[in-house]
Amino acid sequence: MNRTLTYREALREGLDEELARDPNVFIMGEEVAQYNGAYKVTEGLWKKWGDKRVVDTPISEAGFIGMGIGASMLGLRPVMELMFWSFHTVANDQLVNNAACVRYMSGGRVNCPIVVRGPANGGTNVGATHSHVPEAMFAAFPGLKVCAPATPADAKGLIKAAIRDNDPVYVMENTLLYGMKGEVPDPADGDHLVPLGMADLKRDGGDVSLIAHGRSVIHCLEAAETLQAEHGISCDVLDLRSIRPLDVDAIFASVKKTNRVVLVDESKPFGGVSAMVSTLVMEEAFDWLDAPVRRVTSLDAPAIYSQHIENEQLPNPRRIVEAVLAIG
Repeated sequence: MNRTLTYREALREGLDEELARDPNVFIMGEEVAQYNGAYKVTEGLWKKWGDKRVVDTPISEAGFIGMGIGASMLGLRPVMELMFWSFHTVANDQLVNNAACVRYMSGGRVNCPIVVRGPANGGTNVGATHSHVPEAMFAAFPGLKVCAPATPADAKGLIKAAIRDNDPVYVMENTLLYGMKGEVPDPADGDHLVPLGMADLKRDGGDVSLIAHGRSVIHCLEAAETLQAEHGISCDVLDLRSIRPLDVDAIFASVKKTNRVVLVDESKPFGGVSAMVSTLVMEEAFDWLDAPVRRVTSLDAPAIYSQHIENEQLPNPRRIVEAVLAIG
């Protein structure tokens, strides 16, 4: 049986269940405890689990991420919250040079089961330094796993899978999705896990594949409704869910079915997730294409502060519809 939860409630429920399941799990970050989290994802968890399981930190991402990596190497399973993923830059030595390399450089003898989560998105009019979407950057480093849930059910299932994984997993959320409601399986019906590396077909269609992750999936679903109603165009909407590992088989299956592809990605166009997916499609599924791959990304400029302009800078349903219609 499913219930309706918001995206933040689903994340919180997943965190709560993992805190109960494994005493080695703990949460650490800025304002996650007494303040209940900057976005209220951790609301009530400090009161329920106490100071040793939900831990407030100073404003020092390099410090507390480093602490979490050390704890994970000694057998704990930390879940670290970044108030914005934009702040990853001050902790990149820890996130990239240490967490990503521990298992490899130890010859597989030391794991680093750390989860780093928080919002990675534009669209909230908080300026260029608070609006980065770095999933493509982290996916470029072997040893790291990256996911970006688009729905409440996937948010819960992915955070639980991430916590149980023995590698570092970076979960890219979206502040504009935290209040979105959706059906989430009831815990009474069993453990709800979404395996890393498994895409999900959110809508079945035959004319064009819309492939996306995160909030761009929601835009694709809206664009698909418009394309069906106004133009009779039937769209596959494939939600990648995981960026690394990437479900290549699901991507190719959709391409072979529709023969036309539009990739939607909030990253900037240079080196974004859609650039990688486009390359894979062109290299491995070229014979099934009836038209060139098209991309809808953020416009190639720092995040624009003006709400009206930023709304156009990011992918949106209108831009997706226009890209599909331009295929011909």
